[in-house]
Amino acid sequence: MDWTDQAVVLGARKQGEGSLIVSLLTRAQGRQRGLVRGGAKSRQRGAYEPGTLVTATWRARLEEHLGHLQIDPGTSYVAGLLDDPLRLGCLEATVALIELTLPEREPHPTAFDGLVRLLGHLDRDDGYAAAHLAWEIALLTELGYGLDLSACAVTGTTEDLAWVSPRTGRAVSKAAGFAYRDKLLVLPRALGGIGREGSAVEDLLDGLALTASFLERQALAPRGQSLPPARTRYVDRLGRLVAISRGTSS
Repeated sequence: MDWTDQAVVLGARKQGEGSLIVSLLTRAQGRQRGLVRGGAKSRQRGAYEPGTLVTATWRARLEEHLGHLQIDPGTSYVAGLLDDPLRLGCLEATVALIELTLPEREPHPTAFDGLVRLLGHLDRDDGYAAAHLAWEIALLTELGYGLDLSACAVTGTTEDLAWVSPRTGRAVSKAAGFAYRDKLLVLPRALGGIGREGSAVEDLLDGLALTASFLERQALAPRGQSLPPARTRYVDRLGRLVAISRGTSS
């Protein structure tokens, strides 16, 4: 059994004295793991950093085996993020969600392509926070829990969409949902809603609260899991930006 595919490194851990078990998201083979012999001692250790785009070749005698990986280095993104805790936190949150939510050895090319686009935004520092929110929305769709934010679930209007039902994942207009607003989730401007008064960062936080609600309830809670700490840390960092902008501390 063998394959060669484009891949993004999700993480690596030591195995034995000098080897690594490397976790990848590949385009055609899905989330995969394999053993890299001598990887911990290699001059190419940077190729095993999370967020590195590589070409991976996997070989095993049987498909169910862990298998051996050969990694050909490609584009490394993490080095450019080390001096920016927020961008680095965004990458860590993304990688942690992939590890937790995508089944192993199940193809998800849309998730892979979205991850590569997000890495490009992170590399350029170009709207990466909004790109990450869009990636989480796409991840929900990939997992089978897509949201319908195109029209009001009650009236069918596409105007003044203000909230999202936490039960159905459908948008609700301001007029139709006003009486139930305390039970609904805010539909931020970043996702086509009218949002609420506040900065662009606060709008993103509303979007991340929306995706968090569905990730937790639909994808994670049924398996006894919760959102990964890396994602919580990223949201906390965004929250501190809001506090700083208001002249307070957190």
